[in-house]
Amino acid sequence: MIICVNLAKLGKFVIMANYVLLNLKVTMKIKQYLMLSVLSSLATVAFAQTSPVCEALVITGHPAYPPVAWGADGKIVGSSAVLVSTIAQQLQVKKITSIDFGSWQKAQDAIKDGKADIIFGIYKDTARVAYMNYIDPPYMQDPVAIVIRNGDTLKFSEWSDLKGKKGVTNVGESYGSEFDAYITQNLTLARANGVDKAFEALLNKQADYLIIGRYPGKLEAKKLNILAKVDFLPKNLVYGDMYVAFSKKSKCYASLQAGFSAGLKKVVSSGTIDGLLDQANKQFYK
Repeated sequence: MIICVNLAKLGKFVIMANYVLLNLKVTMKIKQYLMLSVLSSLATVAFAQTSPVCEALVITGHPAYPPVAWGADGKIVGSSAVLVSTIAQQLQVKKITSIDFGSWQKAQDAIKDGKADIIFGIYKDTARVAYMNYIDPPYMQDPVAIVIRNGDTLKFSEWSDLKGKKGVTNVGESYGSEFDAYITQNLTLARANGVDKAFEALLNKQADYLIIGRYPGKLEAKKLNILAKVDFLPKNLVYGDMYVAFSKKSKCYASLQAGFSAGLKKVVSSGTIDGLLDQANKQFYK
């Protein structure tokens, strides 16, 4: 049997076959290149996750709010300072510098100006939100008390009971947007340059009452040796949620926000803050 072959058609078939093989090789090389690129990207991400996301942080807080925070040797120490430093270390921040800027107002100014990255033990209000990024959740509640001179009487069951009387508090303090607005619209409240000066104004009868956090107020009164001269009314004025907040000028916020939020959630669920407050109390009275 004789087979006739069309050489022209055979040539076209060979050319097409070579073309397909060539493209197959090119496609395989492209796939190999893409796979190597993906693996390289994953390796880069994995390396980034195990590397420090922020090299250094400057932290600050209230210089006279024990056991939450207080100033010592140019630093802010206390339960909140320990809390923030611990979370930062877990997030592999290499250098954590605590600075006492001299007053609560100056600490807030440092955050506003970008001189500090983090401030702790701070209430949330509309003015501060403009220059701070708050981390949820708040990590503790702070009961705020009304203090009067021992021997005086002041019936206090609601905010309106303070109308017509002269009050005093520390400069830079906020008690939440709602009560801050109530102060502006209804109360006469002076600002003293420091907690000690606020107590002094109360005892010198320049004010009828003092507004201060219940825990730090009692510790400061004991430290100033005036605890017997003042009376903390049993009903709290407000309960303030305390937050950790980043300066909006901090370069570390984006990389640390999620880690700090997760760390604070663990603190809240485990009740760790109570132990830190107890330790800070002991430290304060050393």
